[in-house]
Amino acid sequence: MRADLPLLAAALWWGSLSAIGFMAVPLLFAHIPTAAMAGAMAAQLFQAQMWLSVGCTLALLVVSLPKDGSVGVNQAQAAIFFIVAGMLLALLIQFGVAPRIVARQNLRLWHGLGSAMYAAQWLCALLTLLRVARR
Repeated sequence: MRADLPLLAAALWWGSLSAIGFMAVPLLFAHIPTAAMAGAMAAQLFQAQMWLSVGCTLALLVVSLPKDGSVGVNQAQAAIFFIVAGMLLALLIQFGVAPRIVARQNLRLWHGLGSAMYAAQWLCALLTLLRVARR
């Protein structure tokens, strides 16, 4: 089971980003009567997604630690840059961008930046998943 942990964590990370960002949130805006209500619900989903992302990336970082001074590269070590970048993006979106969106400060700028950062995190998760699956 421990050998499968990197693949499971990477798959959960990428899959949850895909489901929330590309399916659940667009459906909220399509079916909830007001954009404000949909936005409030989307913020809750994105917050939950951020914690899931942090958990998955922490798991990937822990399993990437070398064991007993071994020199070989394990599954998660091959994607360490993408893991760290994805975690940082998740935290920056939640604690840097999201508060400005909620406060409606220059909404177009911050929403666009948040969307681009979410897409970059999604790409980090995908590249991590592909590298972990290859090993």
